[in-house]
Order: sequence, then C-alpha cells, then structure tokens
Amino acid sequence: MLHFLEGEVAGSAGASMMSTILMLVLMVGIFYFMLIRPENKRKKEAEQMRTAVKTGDKITTIGGIVGTVVSIKEDKFVVETGADQVRIELAKWALSSNETANEAAREAAMKAQEEKAKAKAAKKASKSK
Repeated sequence: MLHFLEGEVAGSAGASMMSTILMLVLMVGIFYFMLIRPENKRKKEAEQMRTAVKTGDKITTIGGIVGTVVSIKEDKFVVETGADQVRIELAKWALSSNETANEAAREAAMKAQEEKAKAKAAKKASKSK
C-alpha cells in the first residue's frame, strides 16, 4: 500500500513540474511578443530614419533643438537653427524626429486614403447602374 502512494505522489510532482515549465515558456513568449519585438521594431525604424536624413530636412533632436540639416557626415550632421543661422554639429544618434519625412508620410497616407475612397465610390456607382 505504501508503494502505491509513493507512485501517486511522484506522478503528481511530474505533472506539476510540466505545468510550471509550460507556464514559464508561455510567459517568455508573451514577453517577447508584447515587449521585446515592438521595442526592436522601434529601434530599427529609428535607425532607418537616422540613416535616411538628408540635407534640407527639418529635424528635432532629443535635446529639443529644432533646425534644418545643412550637411551630413558619416556619424554626425550639422543643423542650422533660427533666423540668426547658428550652426551646431550633432551626433546622428541625437536625432529624434524628421519633420520633413513625417510630413511627406502623412501626405502620402492622405493621398492613398483619398484614392481608396474614390475607388470605393466608383465601385459603388458602377454597382448601382
């Protein structure tokens, strides 16, 4: 009778261990898809934005400096700020946003949305005939 109880306890301990491992794997998966993957995506987009900056773009740095890019070097760029034309050399990692690129992306999205609406209206009009 004692051997029967020992086998039952060992079986429940194995099942408990498997459920613990399963929960741990599930938590790691949730952390990956909820935290790690989106953060890596944001980093990749920021790096892509920094490499795509060109002369004439209106930018904002992480320190709040707003200006126009005058020249670009390998890992630095020169920004001209304000009416007094002060020029500041900054590292590319300090670039926070590119207003010129953001504005162009907004215009492209609006144009695509308008074209989609026109196509939908044309489809609806041809359907009603």
